[in-house]
Amino acid sequence: TGCHSLKGIDYVLPMASAQVKSCVLLAGLYAEGTTSALEPAPTRDHTERMLNGFGYPVVSEKLDNQRMKASLQGGGCLTARHIDVPSDISSAAFFIAAATVSKGSDLVVEHVGMNSTRVGIIEILKLMGADIKLENAHEVGGEPVADVHVRYAPLKGIVIPESLVALAIDEFPVLFVVAATAEGQTILTGAEELRVKESDRIQVMADALQAVGIDATPTKDGMVINGGKQSVQSAEIQSHHDHRISMAMTIAGLNAVSEIVIDDCANVNTSFPTFIELINKVGMKVDVV
Repeated sequence: TGCHSLKGIDYVLPMASAQVKSCVLLAGLYAEGTTSALEPAPTRDHTERMLNGFGYPVVSEKLDNQRMKASLQGGGCLTARHIDVPSDISSAAFFIAAATVSKGSDLVVEHVGMNSTRVGIIEILKLMGADIKLENAHEVGGEPVADVHVRYAPLKGIVIPESLVALAIDEFPVLFVVAATAEGQTILTGAEELRVKESDRIQVMADALQAVGIDATPTKDGMVINGGKQSVQSAEIQSHHDHRISMAMTIAGLNAVSEIVIDDCANVNTSFPTFIELINKVGMKVDVV
């Protein structure tokens, strides 16, 4: 507080969190000496790419046991530049999931960011048998982008590799919905961070899935879903003011025998204000009342 100057630190993250890592690095810009963030597993690296793009060097190192370390020296200068922001894969995930589980679907989502620390959802869906192809791949402003071409495909349940958890942490609400349609059992472990998001996404999604007739069991750090449900029952869902819960359960409505009502969907404006407009454009029927 006040006029006290900052001093660089070596911070060890207790869990893989890109947000915490970014806070430490951004504070390090104004600190004396070296600031580093050591994370137990790889997380999204947009902040490191952005700072390097602005001419501020950030050193990223791979250590043992999947650990990563990002470091920078304080007191440097940033250089202004133009930025082309690609489509957000976390937002695209709802459309990718919808096309994957809807028979006859053939959808292209254009200009999606394909950062290697964000494509966990693509890898997980492919392991489940999804028909996903990346087209027109290129790089924009230091970030890889591509068009994502998705067609319907029958899916199978899997044990989700823990190495992919941090790379898909925001997409698990809609991945749970996808898992409900997959034949067999899907098991997620190592995702305790989901309990400290905008809501407890493990418990809230388990409650929502159970409400529409899905066999979903929450665990301390994940969920077990027994899938194979080609239709779900109507229900009224509490979003708990969490935008990703609202959007994920909207996708669940694709296979509902009657309407699903999701309370307090205004929270979708947090990250995706045009979600309802676009989801109706691709063929769903969603009303806001």
